[in-house]
Amino acid sequence: MNSDLVCQPILLVEDNPVDLDLTLRAFAKRKLINPVHVARDGAEALSWIPRWESGEPWPILILLDLKLPKVDGLEVLRQLKTHSTLRAIPVVVLTTSSEDVDVQKAYQLGTNSYIVKPVDFDKFIEVAAQVELYWRLLNKLPPSGALGEKQS
Repeated sequence: MNSDLVCQPILLVEDNPVDLDLTLRAFAKRKLINPVHVARDGAEALSWIPRWESGEPWPILILLDLKLPKVDGLEVLRQLKTHSTLRAIPVVVLTTSSEDVDVQKAYQLGTNSYIVKPVDFDKFIEVAAQVELYWRLLNKLPPSGALGEKQS
């Protein structure tokens, strides 16, 4: 495993305290070693962009709920995928919405995956494990520096 990927954070955008706790517990149970940054609404998620541009590590993955206060998740996705660096970072929509219109719009805006949250904790652990396995261990990212990281 590439050790550079271990220190890259995951941005979790989730406003529901129960779902947030469930996600963090699922990652803890899977012993996820990447730091997880939490944004509790769409505006807070977008406020990370200038921080990344100023030198904080770019995320390796963004987990995005759709039904968010302040700025809707689809608008957050649109802004992420129109940003020159962020468009290459995988965004997984992780939401309770199974509405066809949300699924279609999310893919039109560039989501890499759309997962409907299961209510059952054990199923959610399984989803978290699959997300981690694929995006952190199996998915091939662009070469170092291609996502705006500073080269050493």
